[in-house]
Amino acid sequence: MTSPAPAPQTSAPALGWLLAVPALLGTLISLVLPTGQTIWLSLHSGGVLRESTYTGTSNYTKLLGDDAFWQALGFSLSLTLFPLLTAVVVAPLLALALDRAGTWPRRAGRIVLSLAVVTFSPVGVAAAWMRGMAPEPSGVLGLVEGLREPATAPGTLRLIVAAATFGVICALAVTAFLPALRGSRVAPAMLVVGALVAIATVAVGLQAFSIGLVLTRGGPERSTETLAGLQYDYAFRMAEFGPGASVAALTGVILGVLGIVATVIAVAARLRITVVPASHAGMPSASHDMPVGGTTAEGAAAGGSPAVGGPERRSPGAVAVAVGVAALVVLVAVGLFLTWPWIDGVLASTGSEAGALGAQVNTWVPAVSGAIMSVGVAYLGALGIGGLRPLGRHSEWLLLAFAPWLFVTTGPLGVANWQNMRNLGLIDSFLALFPPVLVSVPALLVLTLLCAGLAERTDKDFFAGVFLPSLPMAGILAGAVALMNAQDLLWPLLVVQKTALFTAPVAQTAQLGAFATTTPDVGAATPLIAVVVALAGAVAAQLLYLDRLAITANDSRSHTSAA
Repeated sequence: MTSPAPAPQTSAPALGWLLAVPALLGTLISLVLPTGQTIWLSLHSGGVLRESTYTGTSNYTKLLGDDAFWQALGFSLSLTLFPLLTAVVVAPLLALALDRAGTWPRRAGRIVLSLAVVTFSPVGVAAAWMRGMAPEPSGVLGLVEGLREPATAPGTLRLIVAAATFGVICALAVTAFLPALRGSRVAPAMLVVGALVAIATVAVGLQAFSIGLVLTRGGPERSTETLAGLQYDYAFRMAEFGPGASVAALTGVILGVLGIVATVIAVAARLRITVVPASHAGMPSASHDMPVGGTTAEGAAAGGSPAVGGPERRSPGAVAVAVGVAALVVLVAVGLFLTWPWIDGVLASTGSEAGALGAQVNTWVPAVSGAIMSVGVAYLGALGIGGLRPLGRHSEWLLLAFAPWLFVTTGPLGVANWQNMRNLGLIDSFLALFPPVLVSVPALLVLTLLCAGLAERTDKDFFAGVFLPSLPMAGILAGAVALMNAQDLLWPLLVVQKTALFTAPVAQTAQLGAFATTTPDVGAATPLIAVVVALAGAVAAQLLYLDRLAITANDSRSHTSAA
């Protein structure tokens, strides 16, 4: 048996509450209040062009009785079908093959997957497929012809979305499943991670906007309208904030339920993320019966500590290596085939204003600054809730206060946040480009589970046992949020109209909408220098840190946090 970690100091709970305050305030200001505003706006008619009047629930009555809403909801859900198969079928099988193949195939897979993440640009992908609208399109680009007819447009757009997102979804899902394969009990961890990945895929799909806006704008005859597109049409094309806010509120209810369910699953399953020492990170698991952390009687007798040590490892066999390499080759081949329209478009691109220095500054400065702010606030909250545990073993249940906004992006709160920007006089200003969310709730969840796992298994003080090992994850998540912010189309599209303030995705969209060129600047949102920097950081993160993570679930062992 292991010796218990040192008892926490009496000030630890108070400090934990104090560290959680910024996250609570950030959530109140940038998530709770805009949610209340959205609901209030949904009870009114009018908008920018005419006076707003209170109408009660009439907007909801009309919306729920309109086929357009249900069609948009159904089509948004249908867009998630192929990505779901990738996330919960392809990704876990690939993760298993790479894990069993040993160190170099697994790490090679991580490098390939990193490339898929840093080059993903929804508007860039849509711009590439738009080249298929030219006379006599070549190869797979001819698929775009199906977007011209209402009967074929929905199925065609589903296939394009599936092809466009295959690489990034596979990469993110495999990154989630690999740590679950090196935990003490693989089956529970894989089931919990699979459930969370599936819920997240559906939640993100319900907010799909960029690819559909560029390729079809909801047409023809609203056959490809999404929930986000319907909200945008009502609130900003027709200037009817009431119906637009009603769509946003109903979308928010669905996302809130999904966020609460995901949080309850993670907390009830006692999901924990821990860091495996480098000496245990190289080989595939041979036995999943041993607990992570070297906490067996033999380990204690040898002077082991509760720090994570990982399950017993062995060298992979020739068959396992062959299967892993084959899986990686197939992944690369499929990925190249599905992304070839984008690759070909990037190679054929010529320089334009969309890729100019001004557009890149407008894109990356707010994106990176917003990521540092939102993840930094989330990290403080995670240290307080997961690391110092103000409610003891029940501390993770505090995440329920943030759960309704776990999957909410700028879309469902766009109407309220746009009104706030207008009231502050910031529309068409550089400051308006900064993301309006002050705390990243997904980062808060991940970092809390990591800090909790580290705190329960360390015999060091809080700084050395929790803060330092979790700090790299905060940096990784900040980079991920920065990439997501940079590729967002909806928020900058709402708040700027001056060409000089366009971000790269907005400039690409304007270029395509104006038919300014027959060769769109497909690579404007993924300039070479940004891809190189992001890829270097992603590869370093995958090999030096993410490859050492382990995820456990339903682990009955509980160690007192060191503080």
